[in-house]
Amino acid sequence: MTIQQAANLLGARKISSVELTRQSLDSIHRTQPVLNAYLTILDEQAMARAGEMDAERAAGRVRGPLHGIPVAVKDVFCTKGVRTTLGTKFFADHVPAIDAAVVEKLDAAGAINCGKTHMHEFAYGVTSNNPHYGPVRNPWNTDCIPGGSSGGSGATTGARSVFMAMGSDTGGSIRIPAAFCGSVGIKPTTGRVSRYGVMPLDFTLDHMGPLACSVRDAAICLQAIAGHDVRDDSSARVPVPEMVPGQSVSLAGVRVGLPENFYFERVDPEVATAVRALVPVLEAAGAAVVPVRVPDIAAVNAIGRVILLSEASACLQRFLGARDKFGADVLALLDQGRLLPATDYVNAQRLRRVFQQEWARIWHHADCVLTPCSPIPAPPIGDSEVDIAGEKEDTRLASTRFVRGINVLGLPALAMPCGLTSGRMPISAQIIGPPFREPLVFQVGAAIEDSTSFHLAKPPL
Repeated sequence: MTIQQAANLLGARKISSVELTRQSLDSIHRTQPVLNAYLTILDEQAMARAGEMDAERAAGRVRGPLHGIPVAVKDVFCTKGVRTTLGTKFFADHVPAIDAAVVEKLDAAGAINCGKTHMHEFAYGVTSNNPHYGPVRNPWNTDCIPGGSSGGSGATTGARSVFMAMGSDTGGSIRIPAAFCGSVGIKPTTGRVSRYGVMPLDFTLDHMGPLACSVRDAAICLQAIAGHDVRDDSSARVPVPEMVPGQSVSLAGVRVGLPENFYFERVDPEVATAVRALVPVLEAAGAAVVPVRVPDIAAVNAIGRVILLSEASACLQRFLGARDKFGADVLALLDQGRLLPATDYVNAQRLRRVFQQEWARIWHHADCVLTPCSPIPAPPIGDSEVDIAGEKEDTRLASTRFVRGINVLGLPALAMPCGLTSGRMPISAQIIGPPFREPLVFQVGAAIEDSTSFHLAKPPL
């Protein structure tokens, strides 16, 4: 069931928010021993809030499509009076006095927070194999990772326990879990969503966005949380347009770029086949699929790694006096960042602007770009290497190869299901758009979704 369908049932009094929330909490508790998708489950708070939303609806006050809808929030977002751990020992008992801006906006929209989702420690990793709180598991195969760092959000939306779960994305941390768990995830344009009240991992690469069960659901949620915030100095003063595609989507006049380089190199054959199979779907919707050559994404990825290593080490430097509290993988990355010379960081930021300008030229030839989201399906928990068509590659670098550079460029990017492997693991496409063109990205995604049934596939839980 989608948010729109649930909202229609609520509006017709065919179900109450109390009933809907009880169903979500029952699903969360049923899957928690298997998936470990939550660090805190908010039974009493969620049920009380559901009753309030039902009372408001009965009194004629409806806040919008999220009114009375069960959601979840990654444990990197501050929640007033509710433990917020960041997946680390350092904040095991931390109870914030404020709500993050996103939490405020979800509350204003009438959403019901059912819990805080599990994550990679400090949001610094792609596996969500957390040494302090245990690994998050993939609902399609519990021996596999859900992706990270928003692994709990990917797992719970993949299991269809909630309608939406918030994530954060520094180098793919929304899109990788969406891709591995069969969800839809949107990394917005830099500055589109406030970062206020979110513990930063990186000063210039962090983005906040939703993971949901359909393209339109993701659009509804981004519509609710987007907008300028004076408390966040990176927040863009750009109007928020209508994000949600209509029920009948035409792509007439839309040029979808299909890369001739990089994005189909060193890719699992089933992934490449599934993404290329979207070409006739797009053409049937009226789009013109055109070949494009993208600027050097390998170089952009290298820039992103230098920036992240440097800025994450600066962000978390104050904790390094207690090295024994860190997981080994995060500590190793922080130590690497402290070894990078300042000249490398300065040059990376300089080259970042150069590549942003080069990518801007693509939009003269295409309105958006279609790529695989990840070159691989979700790998097994604990595997440090993956095999891609007979070649070994580091799991972290492989998982982030198609998504990391988009954070450097600051562009909006949508991950959405586009098939299953022969082993019945999700495959995901990525739609990349120009700055602040999220409505176009959602339009293209909705056109694909309307002509396929990939988003309806459910895991065997």
